[in-house]
Amino acid sequence: MEVNVREDKKLVDVWLTNVEKNDPQIQAQLKELYAQYKEKKYLVAVYQSGSRDLYESTLALLAYNKKRGAGLDVQREKRQRAVTVER
Repeated sequence: MEVNVREDKKLVDVWLTNVEKNDPQIQAQLKELYAQYKEKKYLVAVYQSGSRDLYESTLALLAYNKKRGAGLDVQREKRQRAVTVER
């Protein structure tokens, strides 16, 4: 478990491996951490390792974002044309 405290943003980020995310002792430590930083009004963010291939998942996300961005560009152009025609 890796814990990073960012005082300037009142943020605590916690990184867990696949083994750690299912460990009851780690879960107990997290509860203590939540309580400790709740008093200070910090946000605690816990990141857990996944089970899927990181490379393939990243490629899929990038492809989706590219396709979505292109779709939004088309919608924006259609709106601009409609406004221009109305004038």
